[in-house]
Amino acid sequence: MAAVLYVVQGSEACAALQRRLEDSDEPVVVLDLTARPELVPELVKLTGGRRIAPVLVQGGRIVIAPDGGDTF
Repeated sequence: MAAVLYVVQGSEACAALQRRLEDSDEPVVVLDLTARPELVPELVKLTGGRRIAPVLVQGGRIVIAPDGGDTF
């Protein structure tokens, strides 16, 4: 099953994590919250009310801004 990565445009933290995942050849579905704001409530549920990205959902784990992130 592919990992799911929530990102926002203009975030270096999001871009860096996305590059790292793509370089690992692991399947990843990237959900751009800037382009798809209807997904924000889903992200807020995953983060316990925080509007922060990147958020990675992988193998049943939720990883919030593992190397730093951006609020939006």
